[in-house]
Amino acid sequence: MIVAVPHEAAPNERRVALVPETVTRLRKSGVEVRVQRGAGNAAAFPDSLYEDAGATFAQDTRGLAEASDVFVAVGRPGDDALAALRPGSVVVGFLNPLGDPAYLQRLAEARVTALAMEMIPRITRAQSMDALSSQSNIAGYKAVLLAASALPKFFPMLTTAAGTIPPAKVLVLGAGVAGLQAIATARRLGAVVSGYDVRAVVKEQVRSLGASFLEFDLGADAEAGGGYAKELTPEQQERQRAWMVEQIAANDVVITTALVPGRKAPVLISEAAVAAMKPGSVVVDLAAEAGGNCALTVPDRTITSANGVTIVGTTNLPGTMPSDASRLYSRNIYALLSPWMKDGNLAIDMNDDVAKGAVVAGDGSVLVRSGT
Repeated sequence: MIVAVPHEAAPNERRVALVPETVTRLRKSGVEVRVQRGAGNAAAFPDSLYEDAGATFAQDTRGLAEASDVFVAVGRPGDDALAALRPGSVVVGFLNPLGDPAYLQRLAEARVTALAMEMIPRITRAQSMDALSSQSNIAGYKAVLLAASALPKFFPMLTTAAGTIPPAKVLVLGAGVAGLQAIATARRLGAVVSGYDVRAVVKEQVRSLGASFLEFDLGADAEAGGGYAKELTPEQQERQRAWMVEQIAANDVVITTALVPGRKAPVLISEAAVAAMKPGSVVVDLAAEAGGNCALTVPDRTITSANGVTIVGTTNLPGTMPSDASRLYSRNIYALLSPWMKDGNLAIDMNDDVAKGAVVAGDGSVLVRSGT
């Protein structure tokens, strides 16, 4: 069996799907790992490390895809790779099945078995496979560093001969994996931190990190299956936004992390909320790629509002820390595939709860309902 690792197709994607340590583990299982030359360079894994781990090499994506039994990527295979994949081969990556039904249909028409890393169920047994969590941890951490760099003041309280500097106030909207990591990181840097989430169940997690939890009665809990937040009704969203204006204005930094799988990100920070913030305040929007939680966010740009608020819309924050992001993602991939590997071959057990969630296309059919 040949496991193929391409150079990522997406512009500015610096991660690589498998790192040399995982190549070594796969080789011990009797698997041949073939890597496109230069695939790991941007993540600080040069070809020499893959060679030492026992990998072989391919020069181009198309040739790599044609020879592969399992095509392992971070993002979606590009057009050249998708056209070259053999029917019956396996594709693994962040495939965005809920957000792009047309691409999902193309995977089905290619007659490949497609495993979407974002669809791995959040069950105890699958924690080591949960790439959404591993990458969200990085995003939450990096968001705070971006905020600290953009904020024109210290995060911690400082007592100096010239007087005392008060600590920065940080509000984190959304207390999933990224939000909790952002809270923990901002606390380590000395800020006064508060958190908010529509799911009441996360209150104690926020408080356990030393942050205060903002409470607002939506009239009903908003937790969906699998630990995700569900989309609020238009009335709930409007009530929430009005309440948020006052909360946001009281903080120096706001980090937003609210996402609903397969849907446009909810707007939590209205233009009125930005207008109410102090000059020099910072918004870091982790939902920029899905439209943004801030009404003024521009994906992949940092802008300054009319009243002097910096709004950071950087996308793919895990890709800005490609070495550790790749290391964690590679371990997620191995944890996903290894239970189905025997004698150097892969046989996906479709009765496995993980497979039921993660396999989104197979045998020429779409196996998951796309979002709208």
